[in-house]
Amino acid sequence: MKDFSIFIRANLWLVPVIAGLLGLVFYYVAPPPPMSLTISSGFRTGGYDTFAQKLKIELAKQGFALDIINSSGSQQNTERLLDPDSGVHIALLQSGQELGLSDEDRTQLFSLGAMYQEPLWLFLRKGVKINTLADLEKFRVAIGGPNGGTSLIVLPLIQANGIDIDNLGDNWRHYSGPKAAQELLNNELDAVFLMVPPENEFIQKFASNPEVELYSFDRAAAYERHFPFIKGLEVSQGLLSIADDLPKEKTTTLSSKALLVVNESFHPSLTPLILAAAREAMQKGTLLDEPNTWPVEDRNAFPMLDEAEYFYTKGLPLLQRYLPFRIASLADRYIILLFPLLVVMFPLFKVAGPIYRWRIRSRIYRWYKHLRDIDKQLLKSSTPENVEEEIQRLLVMQQDLAKVEVPLAFTHELYELHLHVRFVLQRLKQLQSPPDSAQSIHSDQIL
Repeated sequence: MKDFSIFIRANLWLVPVIAGLLGLVFYYVAPPPPMSLTISSGFRTGGYDTFAQKLKIELAKQGFALDIINSSGSQQNTERLLDPDSGVHIALLQSGQELGLSDEDRTQLFSLGAMYQEPLWLFLRKGVKINTLADLEKFRVAIGGPNGGTSLIVLPLIQANGIDIDNLGDNWRHYSGPKAAQELLNNELDAVFLMVPPENEFIQKFASNPEVELYSFDRAAAYERHFPFIKGLEVSQGLLSIADDLPKEKTTTLSSKALLVVNESFHPSLTPLILAAAREAMQKGTLLDEPNTWPVEDRNAFPMLDEAEYFYTKGLPLLQRYLPFRIASLADRYIILLFPLLVVMFPLFKVAGPIYRWRIRSRIYRWYKHLRDIDKQLLKSSTPENVEEEIQRLLVMQQDLAKVEVPLAFTHELYELHLHVRFVLQRLKQLQSPPDSAQSIHSDQIL
């Protein structure tokens, strides 16, 4: 323990050096990822809100807080992501939303992938018959709010059917959701476009109403060709309600994808945590999708974060598979940054051994300066001035040497110094003695 204590004290110079290097690392390292986030979803009970609530539950299992703020839909979510003062870091957008953005706006948003399909339902009041969407022009139709995702997909569809969307009449109602559904049941509307998951409680009740009929998009393949963000979707008989056998036969509808999009304020280290939670939320699948099929990567709308690409190709980073997220993210970040520090410190520790030996031996060798000065005078056959004073200094030196601490490995060098001091001391004492006495003293007697 004594040797260890000497070793520590002799290498204390390493402490400020290492502290300085660590200080540089932690000064320049990015701050750790936050443990809370704000997501802009959609209207309450809608598809976006339903998914956000599932995501919140999964993230809470990792101690992560997801704050949900409702919105009118995809367009408002986009506006919030582009507004640096909104406090929103992540949101759900409908595929196709990017077409209405400028190139500059699109470069500020990044995709984490597609989370699920968004089916578009067209419900008609019983007795209303149409062949194509062009026939809707003579009916009262709810096409979704101006800031929502429903109108984003409906407007191009009806425009492709020859309807002038820049001069829509009063029969086109710019809202959707529960309000439009109730008005359809009250005979205040003839048709309603809705975008909600098939398992949603609201649509289950609405679809099972005998006064409502589901429209089949027979030209789905044509729509896919004209609009890349739209896909045809087969709805099997009885999918919406087995008890009521809804739909009565195999039906085709349309769908887009719900994209999870982030802005520049989003901390990229959160990506695997968010996507792992999304995968858990969609693990059981939906009425339309097989289990373990969502989320998937999507590069069509916005550039993907590198961390998202890594997740889809390799899964969770190694540390996050076995450690809580906060610990894993910190460890991963600092291990990567400490690696070059260790590379720098390796040669530092390599020279620490020689420096340590030099510092220990310096405790011994610094005493030789005075002995060497006396020896030089003796070699010149001159008598040192103040012989008595030099003798007293050497006697004091002997007492001080008794207090010098060195490791056991260097003890022999310390005792050699003791012998050398004694030798010089005897020579000085010899100079004080009478010549006859001095000549009778032999070197072996001195030692």
